Amino acid sequence: MSKGRRTQADGGWLGVYVIAYLVFLYLPVLLIPLFSFNNSIQAAFPLQGFTLQWYATLFGNSALTGALLNSLAIGAIAATGATLCGITVSYMDLYGRSPVAATISAIARLPILIPGVIVGISLLILINLIGLGPSRVAIVLGHILVALPTTVVIMRSRFAAIPKTIREAALDLGASDWTTFRRVMLPLSLPAIVSAFMLAFLISFDEFIVVFFLAGTEPTLPLYIWSQLRFPRSLPTVMALGTSILAVSFVIAAAAEILRHRGLSAPAPADPSQPKQTKRGELQWHST
Repeated sequence: MSKGRRTQADGGWLGVYVIAYLVFLYLPVLLIPLFSFNNSIQAAFPLQGFTLQWYATLFGNSALTGALLNSLAIGAIAATGATLCGITVSYMDLYGRSPVAATISAIARLPILIPGVIVGISLLILINLIGLGPSRVAIVLGHILVALPTTVVIMRSRFAAIPKTIREAALDLGASDWTTFRRVMLPLSLPAIVSAFMLAFLISFDEFIVVFFLAGTEPTLPLYIWSQLRFPRSLPTVMALGTSILAVSFVIAAAAEILRHRGLSAPAPADPSQPKQTKRGELQWHST
């Protein structure tokens, strides 16, 4: 009896800990939308009243528009590059059967364990050595490096979920490795590809540390927000902009997660090596 009570007490303390952790983690984030509608330049209680004027100031701001367009262009290019690299690396890791492919896959996932400051400094040294210097090209390369682990993990899990007999059947029927990859594996992995692209775009769009080291004369949206924090009167506008980014990021992340789960939970194609039962109960093998 005492053991059951002790288990219930432990479960209760665990619930309290989880709630306290969630409040500590997400309450500051929830305060940003709250103060973005406050009719005051100070982020403090009590609230002065409801207003939309801070959102109205987002329109017609040429500096903000330029930073947004830079982030969108860089995010699209970096997400495309990271997704293509993630598809190639994860596919070769699973089907290449080579120690080199496994090593490349491990290296591609390594940046997720390295602090962003170290990555930013290393990339800054590298682009200076090769003569690029801080520029949009350098930012794109840095964002591809940062987003690559996510795309590799997503695509590797999707390729691993596809029965290997599907690929083996295509090879047995005379298809080359490239044809099998293009006509069989990629169509089956389309939801995961779209999910990887969306998450890579989101990572690139929100990245600040790497951009801080690699940005040239054209800042991205996170750098624009950082520059505006120096001016107290710009704080409400920054919170309105942060609320908009938060809402869009949530929608993109949710859509990417739904696509990823839909791809993983999709019914596997029929295995050509297994017989199919007809309505009469007879076994019928797939025709080749």
